[in-house]
Amino acid sequence: MKKLSTLLLTGVFLASCSTISETTPPDLAFDYASVFVADDRPEKDFEMYEVRKSKEVLEFMAIKPGMTVVDMEAGAGFYTELYSKVVGETGRVYMQNPAQFDSFIKDGLEERFKDGRLSNVTYAKTTFDGDMAPDGTVDVVTWVLGPHELWWTPDDEEPGVFGTPDTSFSKIADMLKPGGKFIAIDHSAPIDAPSTTGGDTHRISEKIIKDLAAKHGLEVYAESDVLRNADDDRLVQVFDKSIRRKTDRFVIKFVKK
Repeated sequence: MKKLSTLLLTGVFLASCSTISETTPPDLAFDYASVFVADDRPEKDFEMYEVRKSKEVLEFMAIKPGMTVVDMEAGAGFYTELYSKVVGETGRVYMQNPAQFDSFIKDGLEERFKDGRLSNVTYAKTTFDGDMAPDGTVDVVTWVLGPHELWWTPDDEEPGVFGTPDTSFSKIADMLKPGGKFIAIDHSAPIDAPSTTGGDTHRISEKIIKDLAAKHGLEVYAESDVLRNADDDRLVQVFDKSIRRKTDRFVIKFVKK
């Protein structure tokens, strides 16, 4: 993984990312280090950048100034902040969360947006298959550590309360421009694991995500090993202290055909 980080920083992208459908360009002209400089963002963000390998992940996403980006299941806006700084004044970020998340992200959102911060961000409180951004207008959609939630049902809620897998992936495809990218990052389950792991261990098989994406016209473009952990057996619940923040995670970039 150290080798991957070094190659990403030098712009030699192909040797570290297994490209499946087409060549990934060494498109790292933007100075991503510039968005990690200390400023008025929440201090706890800086504590997590190295843990989450955020610089390497952001480089793989290849978000650029002027782009329109959708941050699905953004939580309190950890990645929204970074996207906002990259796309700049000429870009736009749509930050999405289901309404059910209000109770545990309220304080974080207030801190993130206090004093008119992140003026290029629009907040969309909706389901994963709801209206986040106009169809055909988005350059990049990201879903970080969240696709498995499609198979999780909170207490006292009905199954599919966040949106169904098919309608959610259809919405992702609809939002993207032709050639637009969708980046899915999630805790890995065994490759042949059923979708029920999404609600049990809060993991999902990357095969399930790839099959859903393909069904809706999203083709695998590139993959990165930057968040892989060969010591994770993919069976332990992600909140278990033995594996928390150290899970094996897949990082896949899809392109809209």
